[in-house]
Amino acid sequence: MKLNYKKIGEGRALVILHGLFGSLDNWQTLGKKFGEQYAVYLLDLRNHGHSPHSDDWTYDLMCDDLMEFLNDNNLDKIYLLGHSLGGKVAMQFALKYPERVDKLIVADIAPKYYPPHHEQVLAAMNAVNLEIVKSRKEAEEILANNKMDVGTRQFLLKNIFWKDESNTTLAWRFNLKVIERNIQIVGSELLVGKTNTLPCLFLKGAKSNYILEEDLGNARTFFPNATLQTIENAGHWLHADQPVLFYEEAIRFLEGK
Repeated sequence: MKLNYKKIGEGRALVILHGLFGSLDNWQTLGKKFGEQYAVYLLDLRNHGHSPHSDDWTYDLMCDDLMEFLNDNNLDKIYLLGHSLGGKVAMQFALKYPERVDKLIVADIAPKYYPPHHEQVLAAMNAVNLEIVKSRKEAEEILANNKMDVGTRQFLLKNIFWKDESNTTLAWRFNLKVIERNIQIVGSELLVGKTNTLPCLFLKGAKSNYILEEDLGNARTFFPNATLQTIENAGHWLHADQPVLFYEEAIRFLEGK
């Protein structure tokens, strides 16, 4: 699959993968900052952003999409950064194609099984009937009435767009139907038995429970040279909560300082 992407800057290639229900737009600000030193490639994963929709949605396929992107753009060995769902894709890719990644940064996700936990978010989004709703404000009111917090509402509403030139029908940019049908794959495990000794940094939000201190031991069964750093005063969206601290930790790792 040909993925939608945006390139910022010149130099060594740094590929960034967003999280579930996100898009490359979530990384524009940090992408520009990283672009001062690297050739940054912000990607939309399949069924997200402006990339194509497909009924098939697995980590293996998302890894193959990334490989196709690297080959199409003549990118050999890259630095790879992924958040949440994108972090799982990044880890799986580094295990499946170890020869293509030099350094790996994984933001607030561990290489372990996560039980499905998006039921409330999915229920709230399904309550928004975009055949009837005529504005983002109206959609936000429905999400709020379904007990969705402000931050999550704002994050999701960035994915609503007018799908016709007359601005009469709204739609989600992500493929909600396929994601919901396959939501169990989001928490699935990695390629058990595979390892990669590349330098690997896990970044954890101090207010997030996605990565626990004991998860580092499990991470090192896949990535023996993994280290863990905590971003203070940050939750799961640590790159948005503390962009300066996130950037400083990432650059320190990438530059070997």
